[in-house]
Amino acid sequence: MKEIFLNKIQNKELVVGVIGLGYVGLPLALCFAEKNFSVIGFDVDEEKIADISNSKSYIKHISNERISSAVNSKKIRATNNFSELKKCNAILIAVPTPLNKNREPEMKYIISTCEAIKANLQSGQLVVLESTTYPGTTEEVLIQILEESGLKCNKDFYVAFSPEREDPNNPNFKTQTIPKVVGSNSADGLEVAEKLYQQIVSRTVPVSSLKVAEATKLVENIFRSVNIALVNELKITFMKMGIDIWEVIDAASTKPFGYMPFYPGPGLGGHCIPIDPFYLTWKAREYGEATRFIEIAGEINTVMPDFVIKRVMDVLNDYNKPLKGSKILILGLAYKANVDDNRESPSFVLMKKMEEKGAIVSYNDPHIPKILATREHNEFTGRTSTEINDNFDLILIATAHDEYKKLSFDKMNCPIVDTRNIAKGKNVYKA
Repeated sequence: MKEIFLNKIQNKELVVGVIGLGYVGLPLALCFAEKNFSVIGFDVDEEKIADISNSKSYIKHISNERISSAVNSKKIRATNNFSELKKCNAILIAVPTPLNKNREPEMKYIISTCEAIKANLQSGQLVVLESTTYPGTTEEVLIQILEESGLKCNKDFYVAFSPEREDPNNPNFKTQTIPKVVGSNSADGLEVAEKLYQQIVSRTVPVSSLKVAEATKLVENIFRSVNIALVNELKITFMKMGIDIWEVIDAASTKPFGYMPFYPGPGLGGHCIPIDPFYLTWKAREYGEATRFIEIAGEINTVMPDFVIKRVMDVLNDYNKPLKGSKILILGLAYKANVDDNRESPSFVLMKKMEEKGAIVSYNDPHIPKILATREHNEFTGRTSTEINDNFDLILIATAHDEYKKLSFDKMNCPIVDTRNIAKGKNVYKA
């Protein structure tokens, strides 16, 4: 089985299936297509399937031309017909892994995907989970479901876990240049998975087990979450002391060893850092362990929108205005600068909480002209980006888009509350 698989890779006869064509799956699929592998993309979103078929990108940093090239060369196509999984030699899973309202792993997307694969599983296939999840998921969920087909892992098919490490629109790193961690539950499974990814990435990093690979991604994002919480807490403390946290960070960054800069903000966003740490928190309870650092960091980061809103209220008060009835413009709906990704964006929380207090809130984002449906904030669906002008009682900077760094905030008449340290002027208040 292994030799047949490796030969298919060498001869470019391998058919790669990618389930989930979002910010992780689409770049992954394109990378394989660009290396002359045949790729079938699977998604339940018919709009994404239509866009790919029409060579249209729905992700800002991926060009239409890149999709068009892959489609026209007949190296990639998209479908919602999961019976076509039978045609794939390797199946890569890149579906969402959100949390439910109790901050517990929401596994329904992985489970439904595994059920679809089980119904179409073929002898000789490799199934790789890329979705971030708790240690043990691949063994306890994926393998168990797939073996219900009657086929046996490492006898009839291989499995691996290789965590995604995408950083959308990062100019310094892309899928091909980011090292790929790979873990499996057999030497042959690891070998074929490594060989597969070596076709598209500059370096693979083999680890000893599925759980080690699963834990690696969690550690990466827990590290960031805890350090962001630290600087958020320091920001609040230093602000009361009259100390500028951003100046402190810049000064500390001159130390050439033993320090790594992290920056405060209005709250955590994106699909990784606000979510992934709690997968380990949940799993740790099974072993009778409390992950106190993770939970404390989560508490600090979660309340940052409340701190920002209090700052907004204090600034408005200086102008003899209450928050209720005030017109507020939020600059930036994306969770980070220069992307069109608003998943878990703190701007949604800011909008909701200020509106609950009676404010009239609009947003501006050059990368997100219209709010599409989201999992948690469908009340904002359909709202459109508003022009930036002085007809607001206050402007709140939530995202450090390059477009905002070019604005002359010092010429604006209304107060500016800046959570990203990008504005200067007499009416600018940091938060």
